[in-house]
Amino acid sequence: MNTSFRNESWQDRTFTIVNYVLVTLLFLSVLYPLVYVVSASFSDSSAVISGEVWLWPVRPTLEGYIAVFQYSQVWTGIKNSFIYTVLGTLVNIVLTIAAAYPLSRKDFFGRNLFMILFIFTTMFTGGLIPTYLVVKDLGMLNTVWSMIIPSAITVWNVIIARTYFQMTIPDEMLEAAQIDGCSDFKFVWQIVIRLSGPIIAVITLYYAAANWNQYFNAMIYLKDQSLYPLQLVLKDILISNDMDNTMFGGDPQDAARREAMRVLLKYSLIVVASVPLLILYPFVQKYFVKGVMIGSLKG
Repeated sequence: MNTSFRNESWQDRTFTIVNYVLVTLLFLSVLYPLVYVVSASFSDSSAVISGEVWLWPVRPTLEGYIAVFQYSQVWTGIKNSFIYTVLGTLVNIVLTIAAAYPLSRKDFFGRNLFMILFIFTTMFTGGLIPTYLVVKDLGMLNTVWSMIIPSAITVWNVIIARTYFQMTIPDEMLEAAQIDGCSDFKFVWQIVIRLSGPIIAVITLYYAAANWNQYFNAMIYLKDQSLYPLQLVLKDILISNDMDNTMFGGDPQDAARREAMRVLLKYSLIVVASVPLLILYPFVQKYFVKGVMIGSLKG
């Protein structure tokens, strides 16, 4: 590496140095807020509100996390988010494969027209009010299905799944299966899905992250707090400052402590809401580059 760098022209060396500097600055600009949030969540509440926390936790404590998990609405939000994520991702994957596989078949009549219709939806939508009215007329307001059906499929994921099927499932394999009497459904279930582990892992993570982080649909379609996902609970605390006295360790009269705990709880909740995706990501990280490259080909 060093020898190659020395053999470069001064223009190339300058370009390389500038790239490293810019990438390092970008990395630090992304890393520091994350480190600060984690450090603040483990710091003493008075240190957080007084601005003493910069990089490392100050007077480390689990006070914020204890208060978070004493708040019943957080547990309700975690349960709801888990249900929406698991059920929603399952629906997403089934519908995506059901749409992507026929579109990957050259003998599917009208596939180009259907592809145009799919892409059309990425440029033009019905708008918020018409969508709300459709959800209302279908009787899905204030139900679990309002969190799943309106976002049941993403065109981008259909495109990358279709491209993967075209690149990895040869026509000869389908012809051989058909000669043996294999139906299309059996071919998809026993062959296509088994050969498509990498792309299924990628779109599963895409969908799971979107479902776990979803709050806008909940804010529009849900009224019952018992159905709120964790992200909406977090939104109420971060933006609306909507918290009850059970989060303050039985000391609601101390205004200064209430304000300090309010700030601390925000950071603790951000960490709690982020942990599930951080746990999931390493298991499918190795498929990410492949998935991104697939999406850039034959789109």
